[in-house]
Amino acid sequence: MTTQALSSTEANRACSEQTMMLADGTPLFYRCWKPTTPQSPAPRRAVLLVHRGHEHSGRFLDVVDKLGLEDCWLFAWDARGHGRNAGPRGYAEGVGQLSADFDQFAKHIAATYDIPSDGLAAVAHSIGAVVLAAWVHDYAPPLRAMALVTPAFRVKLYVPLAIPGLRLLHKVRPQAKVTSYVRPTMLTHDSQAAADYAADPLISSSVSVQLLLDLHDTSTRLLDDAAAIHTPTLLMTAGSDWVVRTRPQQQFFERLSTDEKQLVEYPGMYHDLLHETCSGEACRAIGEFIRRHFDQPAPPPALAESDQRGPSFDRWKQCAKPLPVVHPKSLYYNATRIVLGSVGQLSHGIRLGWQSGFNSGRTLDYVYENRARGTTPIGVVGDRVYLNSPGWSGIRVRRQHMDQLLDSAIEQRSTAVPDRPLQILDVAAGAGRYVMDAITRHPEQAIAATLCDQDAAALDAGRVAAQERGLSSVKFRQGDAFDDQQLAATTPRPDVAIVSGLFELFASNEPITRTLAGLARCIQPGGYLIYTNQPWHPQQELIARALHGYDGKRWAMRCRSTAEIDQLVAAAGFEKQQMLIDCWGIFTVSLAKAQ
Repeated sequence: MTTQALSSTEANRACSEQTMMLADGTPLFYRCWKPTTPQSPAPRRAVLLVHRGHEHSGRFLDVVDKLGLEDCWLFAWDARGHGRNAGPRGYAEGVGQLSADFDQFAKHIAATYDIPSDGLAAVAHSIGAVVLAAWVHDYAPPLRAMALVTPAFRVKLYVPLAIPGLRLLHKVRPQAKVTSYVRPTMLTHDSQAAADYAADPLISSSVSVQLLLDLHDTSTRLLDDAAAIHTPTLLMTAGSDWVVRTRPQQQFFERLSTDEKQLVEYPGMYHDLLHETCSGEACRAIGEFIRRHFDQPAPPPALAESDQRGPSFDRWKQCAKPLPVVHPKSLYYNATRIVLGSVGQLSHGIRLGWQSGFNSGRTLDYVYENRARGTTPIGVVGDRVYLNSPGWSGIRVRRQHMDQLLDSAIEQRSTAVPDRPLQILDVAAGAGRYVMDAITRHPEQAIAATLCDQDAAALDAGRVAAQERGLSSVKFRQGDAFDDQQLAATTPRPDVAIVSGLFELFASNEPITRTLAGLARCIQPGGYLIYTNQPWHPQQELIARALHGYDGKRWAMRCRSTAEIDQLVAAAGFEKQQMLIDCWGIFTVSLAKAQ
């Protein structure tokens, strides 16, 4: 196996090399440093290290000693497509895939090395810092602290119209790569560190265009919604950074909701602060910040009242507030409604949404079908554009994730209770097609389902579909998903309960807590809850001002952060096990276990 050049500072702390397996079967290489002094007080503590793009875990060999965290475990991965891992160099589907990988990595470390979930902190550099920030934003882990070193929220590409050009290149050549312009002397003033970088055979100069574009888009999302992050954060910037822009770093820092945040700038320094002439000072500051938050952890934020105050409430109120008639946005959104109500009717999907509501069950069924139709070829083209919008693309991925976690819950629960049929409850099922699909996918397991909804027409359609499939074990019931007493009285008690696409429609947390309370009382001990959420939407204001819902009213959504919905679920007595999120960061599907 190829070995990498060591950094200029000799590494003193012993390092072992390990491999884990990701869920898709990809082996992932990582390095482990055991504590060199007794861990006191218990429980164990660990710090996860995330390298820059192009690089690998070996770049931390000298950094580990400088951090001064001798009583902590430290772990550094080689990201997918980097270092000692197999596969094309510098390739990943996007930051979303890397943050999903990192979620698996963190869980593997916690389980394998007996680290409590709230005993983790993390340090990340450049692109790795964006991956870490995305993981914290999207998955809301109980991380004690994170240090983001020169995060690459905006890469300096130095070419006019570089991003539009890369998007065009990606359309023509989806697997295209570009070569980094960055030379070692642009990263550090330390001549020996620059020479070590140049001699390192595991550093790759290429990066996939797809990853570069997704880095830009994910960073846009993180800058827009940084207020959803409450993790104590140390952010370090370089005063003479040739690689990334510093203003977005400062904007991200300013928008963080945590009071436990610190911004440190190193004037005159280049991008790689961990191997700059100031690396000793920078690493000590990182170590001190992390140790302080291990010793004196910040209290978790109380988010149950985020429907009454806070960033998501403020944005929702802003989107719902009428604009002055002559306001530029008012003119734009009124014109959008006029277009949708006239020319837009050539699109079958837009016409259906206009008639039944853009969040109706009929609209969702059409989106799931994903077959463009319309009056005239222009209508068909318009329908395809409509179906490919970010929200509807995310809805279809949400359906795939629902199938995946429902299959997982069925398999786990059937192993736990093999001597009887499984019971599934869906509190807002519509016609219940995805539950019936799941039953069909598991012919070896006896499954009964109770599918509830307020819409009698949807239930009638479900009964017809169940009869056509010969699914006599599927029952339909008209009911209120927010009636906790009705839910609590459900018999037989479900092994798996589903709440899909419901909570996202309501700004208030009060009805959601009622649903969760009822489900906590009816689900079998050790059973599962599957729930969906919408932490962010790129078209939140457009939807609020130009579209209407099933009730004919303007569709003003309040996005709930992952941290907020998870707190509500945990307060009801569930323990979250797994979460899946689409690559746009719009919809999540989570699996939680009843206690």
